[in-house]
Amino acid sequence: MINYQDQLQPGTFEHAVHYLIEHKLDLSVFHPKYRNDATGRLTYDPAILLKIILFAYSKGITSSREMQWCCETNIIFKALSCDTV
Repeated sequence: MINYQDQLQPGTFEHAVHYLIEHKLDLSVFHPKYRNDATGRLTYDPAILLKIILFAYSKGITSSREMQWCCETNIIFKALSCDTV
């Protein structure tokens, strides 16, 4: 079994993105919309979405379909997304 957090090595850009979003940014403004269990589809954690978008953009990936594909196939994207697609 793969431990995805082991894939985010200290000193790398992906580790910095993960650390900053998890420990330094206040994303509470997104939580009211994130907690919509009563209506609609299940939502994705805003922190995970922000990690994926920032890392993808740093790699020149701007297509949401390509980001989805990366989350399915790339180990770093899987680690940042907590293996959600």
